[in-house]
Amino acid sequence: MRLIETPLERPLAEILAQPPGRATRLFWLGQAGFVIDGGRKRVVIDPYLSDSLAEKYRGKPFAHIRMMAAPVAPGTIAHVNLVLATHDHTDHMDPGTLPSLLSVNPLARLVAPRAARATAMERSGIDPERLDLIEAGETLDIAGLMLTATRAAHETLERDAEGNHRFLGLCLQIGDARIFHSGDTVPFAGQVAELRSLAPDLALFPVNGRDDVRAAQGVPGNMTMAEALDLARATNIPAMIAHHFDLFAFNTVARAAVEAQARVALPLNALAARCEMAYTLASEPTEQKP
Repeated sequence: MRLIETPLERPLAEILAQPPGRATRLFWLGQAGFVIDGGRKRVVIDPYLSDSLAEKYRGKPFAHIRMMAAPVAPGTIAHVNLVLATHDHTDHMDPGTLPSLLSVNPLARLVAPRAARATAMERSGIDPERLDLIEAGETLDIAGLMLTATRAAHETLERDAEGNHRFLGLCLQIGDARIFHSGDTVPFAGQVAELRSLAPDLALFPVNGRDDVRAAQGVPGNMTMAEALDLARATNIPAMIAHHFDLFAFNTVARAAVEAQARVALPLNALAARCEMAYTLASEPTEQKP
């Protein structure tokens, strides 16, 4: 499948107020958040659309002040079937986003790691019947959407007291496409084999990197752009969107550097996420026989 980047035809809030179509399209919400449409279904993953972290860390060494405004308000995203959270860090499971998003989509279900059940309930405000839990190695079939979880290492492979992984990657079968969101992760042993077995058409990888300065303040890191490109190549994923940058000044990388590496990644089709763009996965044209 080909990954095609095109400017939004109208404001994102107007697009997401309408029902999803058959085409597989993605819209970046900033940080690790995406809306994924396909097969007349809509999935939202890791949305952070508030300023809850700025309030939480006011006066602390790393002020979580937005570098970019939220592209939409959570209450303007309609026709949602599933909301996914890869782990319980606030920029992925946001108490300033989930209640409104799930309130305006009363039929939508929330999927969260089994290790994050209590946090998911607290931050979403939904009834327990609307929450589905998943663990690495498990698959769920919800509303005609297939979801498989993998391990993720942010920066380590962590488990709760019951042995459930705290950080997950999620592979979504939607429409005719298979899309893998790695969650927050660095490279780890066994990752390539796990990902190869899923055979995604598209990977969504975080590329803000990691360093001792952030680690000293308790901020775990992610892959670099070079590591993300290497992982996509090693797992035979044909297309990749780089994300998890441009939101917090202390936890980002230069967009110009990400875009420069994406441009020379051929034959891998790599792009740096932009909120003003739509990303379409389209089937490769078949050759016409003479």
